[in-house]
Amino acid sequence: MTLPVTPPVAPMLAKLARQLPTGDGLLYEPKWDGFRAIVFRDGGDIEIASRNERPLTRYFPELLDPLRAALPERCVVDGEVVIATERGLDFDLLSLRIHPAASRVATLAAETPASFVAFDLLADGDDDLRAQPLSERRARLDARLGNTTSDDRVHVSPVTTDPEVAASWFERFEGAGLDGVVAKRLDEPYREGKRVMQKVKHQRTADCVVAGSRTHKDGRGLGSLLLGLYDDAGTLHHVGVASSFAAPLRAQLADDLGPFRDDALVDHPWREWADEAAHTSGRMPGAPSRWNASKDLGWEPVRIERVAEVAYEHLQGDRFRHTARFVRWRPDRDPASCTYEQLDTPVPAELRDLFGV
Repeated sequence: MTLPVTPPVAPMLAKLARQLPTGDGLLYEPKWDGFRAIVFRDGGDIEIASRNERPLTRYFPELLDPLRAALPERCVVDGEVVIATERGLDFDLLSLRIHPAASRVATLAAETPASFVAFDLLADGDDDLRAQPLSERRARLDARLGNTTSDDRVHVSPVTTDPEVAASWFERFEGAGLDGVVAKRLDEPYREGKRVMQKVKHQRTADCVVAGSRTHKDGRGLGSLLLGLYDDAGTLHHVGVASSFAAPLRAQLADDLGPFRDDALVDHPWREWADEAAHTSGRMPGAPSRWNASKDLGWEPVRIERVAEVAYEHLQGDRFRHTARFVRWRPDRDPASCTYEQLDTPVPAELRDLFGV
């Protein structure tokens, strides 16, 4: 490739903000929950690089022709690879693509094709745009890619300068699997690898059944709580874990759960977790780790009697996308009352319009 910007490129990053920043000169966009990707195109040649500068091209073959059709002949574009479904973005389906077998990748590409959402233009033809302000880069991006539709696999991220619209996105987009809102300065050049943007991520709380725990990796105290929620049929689903406890809290939580371990597997809804089908589905605790097959995911059950309030960022389908944080015990809550109903959020119209889901 003979582009003015060549790989590797370390993408510009964001630092966490606790509330939505306001003021003149800010541009807001949804925080897409996918694989950050820099796309390099030089004629027919296309490379898709991850945020850690590793190649992604082989994992998303279905994007190559759409990128050739949508992008300028020679360019470098910053964006996100996502998979959109009728429930919103699905990070789990995206993660399945990182597979060594080309045949498996091809099957998944046909069944659940990915899309690319562009939000910055780093090079256009022979022009290196990184030193230009975001206002200029975004204007050129819109001019070059602004005619995409929901039938396409390449999209331009919606943006706004109105903080009220951004706040609305923040509240409504969570149910679609988006991660929050990003704020960027319109006068900012593209600063590789620097955390100069600001991201506001969702922080919600939910009351969850504590159905088990894992011991801390150092063997002392409790390492994580296994969390569950009931669906409408009364089935308790594993929705994630709460972890990252300070040492005193690890010891305290272990003591708190001690009285609930006796006869814990009697009538426990997850007593069949070791069943091969449960492991394959990944729905039960104890399923092999997708990222580290040697990781010990064994767990100890507790009787279904304790409820914990946990803080979480957002949902991925019917599970917490990231590790939750323990807030407090809820002795006033009946475990049977811990249902998905407290988490339901509809997919917003904007995402349906963008992806046609």
